[in-house]
Amino acid sequence: MQVGNARYLSEKDLPEKLPVFPISGALLLPGGQLPLNVFEPRYLAMLDDALASNRLIGMIQPALTEAQTNILPERPALAPVGCIGRITSFSETGDGRYILSLSGVCRFRLMDEVPGSKLYRCFKIAPFIADLVSSEDDSQVDRAGLLAAFRAYLDANKLEADWESVERASNTTLVTSMAMMSPFGPAEKQALLEAPDLKTRAETLVAITEIVLARTFGDSDTILQ
Repeated sequence: MQVGNARYLSEKDLPEKLPVFPISGALLLPGGQLPLNVFEPRYLAMLDDALASNRLIGMIQPALTEAQTNILPERPALAPVGCIGRITSFSETGDGRYILSLSGVCRFRLMDEVPGSKLYRCFKIAPFIADLVSSEDDSQVDRAGLLAAFRAYLDANKLEADWESVERASNTTLVTSMAMMSPFGPAEKQALLEAPDLKTRAETLVAITEIVLARTFGDSDTILQ
């Protein structure tokens, strides 16, 4: 996978350990772009270190269930799966903030925490190497069903979309963009992240959209017609 000026082709191209940036509700997927506005001192320090080395950080959510409760309040439990992001654009605001864009490289499974004196946390990771292969078949995605769910959501919420751009987008781009931009909660975002393949992620996205529409507006089958 080509991300910015770097190529990630195998496990040897990825670090064994990674600083992590936990944000509830934030979703980064391989091939996606996530804008961030960073102001906390510990994460400013993390970005300084990442920019001075491989430009990679791990986006991850806090733990979602009570079974993953905190052992130490200052080191809260985290979700088991996140996504490696490469810093592909970066600017300083002059008031102590960093504005950056992360490009998704591949997902990872969280392993052991690495002890250290940094303000932020680092973990050993097990990357999902299959994510580095860009030849995933997207023909299995139900594009019509995906667009119908998207249109129904927009219509129900009186929103607009650039349909010309949507029609030009590949299935992979559609699924990735729609999943990342979706206004769903942390559990739904984690389910989208952990979907094993593009087809399943698209099906999960449609299913979540239908559930949200049904809860908010009534019968989703009527809405989707």
